[in-house]
Amino acid sequence: MNTDPIADYLTRIRNAIMASHRVVEIPASKVKKEMTKILFEKGYILSYKFEDGKPGSIKIALKYHPTSKISAINKLERASKPGLRRYAGASDLPRVLNGLGVAIISTSQGLMTDKEARKLNVGGEVICYIS
Repeated sequence: MNTDPIADYLTRIRNAIMASHRVVEIPASKVKKEMTKILFEKGYILSYKFEDGKPGSIKIALKYHPTSKISAINKLERASKPGLRRYAGASDLPRVLNGLGVAIISTSQGLMTDKEARKLNVGGEVICYIS
C-alpha cells in the first residue's frame, strides 16, 4: 500500500513521460484532480478526463513537442513528504526556475500555484515543483 498518493501520482506521470506514452491513467482523489486541473491550466498536459466509478480514475493526455518528441514537463519533484512537511509563508513562497516553473501550494483556500498564492497573500504546504 502506497502511503503517499501524491508521490505516486507524480511518479506515474514521470514514468509515462520516460516511456513516451501518450496517455496515463491514475487513481483519482480530490487533490489529484485539482493538481491535474493546474497542470492543464499551465499548459503542461494536453487534456484530462475524470472517469467515474467506484474507485474513479484520471486519464491524462501528455503533451509533447510535435517534431522532437520532447515532453512539456521536464521535471516533477515532490517538495513536501509525509515524513517531512514543507510549509512556506506568503512572503517566502518558492520560485521555480526563477518564475518559469510552477510550485503547487496547498493553502486554506485550496490548491493553487505559487503565483496565485503570492497574489492572494496566503502561504501553505508546498506540494511539488513542476518545470
